Amino acid sequence: MKEYKNIQDRRTEFLNLMQQHRIIIFKICNSYCKNIIDREDLGQEILYQLWKSFEKFDPGNDQSAKFSTWMYRVALNVAISYYRKDKKSNITDRLDEHVFKIAAEEVCLIDGESDSNYNLLQKFINELKDLDRALMLLYLEENSYKEIGEILGITETNVATKISRIKEILKQKFINIKN
Repeated sequence: MKEYKNIQDRRTEFLNLMQQHRIIIFKICNSYCKNIIDREDLGQEILYQLWKSFEKFDPGNDQSAKFSTWMYRVALNVAISYYRKDKKSNITDRLDEHVFKIAAEEVCLIDGESDSNYNLLQKFINELKDLDRALMLLYLEENSYKEIGEILGITETNVATKISRIKEILKQKFINIKN
């Protein structure tokens, strides 16, 4: 645990790190909320939780315990909890458009019917369990299996296995729709 001389030093370091890594919060908020008001609420909740637990972040001598990994872990946990509490939220609104375009290209699903494939892919990913949806978000953001494992608290091998299975599930859903 890092010691600070005063609260201002802690606040300054936190703000600098938030500025450097703010895209993480934007990605997660955009991926879990379509409505701008919900994105703002989730972003505030993520920032609050990051600030609240900031003193506990301690990379120590382990260089692999990067701030961005810790930040992803906290932010994803907040996002998942946020929507578990919100019974009124519409699950099909949770992932952002650009994520699905990347996913569609990744699993080679675009075949001239990109709009309909995009909508189906969005539907299929939104049907995944919370952990699998978070895993796909991190994967589509091009994080390494090692980083994904650190963020989600699972092994690198488990990440690879889960991603492979999810891809196969998505592929099968498309095959079933087309038949």
